[in-house]
Amino acid sequence: MLTNKLLERQLKSLPEAQRQMIMEAVNANPEFFEKMAKEIEAEKKAGKSEMAASMEVMRKHQGELQKLMMGK
Repeated sequence: MLTNKLLERQLKSLPEAQRQMIMEAVNANPEFFEKMAKEIEAEKKAGKSEMAASMEVMRKHQGELQKLMMGK
């Protein structure tokens, strides 16, 4: 529940449909998104900016992200 509230706050600038799609993906597989968050933090500690770290980790997990966002 707390995670949902934090996520909603982070996504407030997105259109409702996109916000809902992301929320459903996170709720369907929270372990995957926790893993990605830890990887992003590790990249940031290695000296990368948050944007660079996020992009690298998302590219690494692109296939799985696409599956989750399409609801498969």
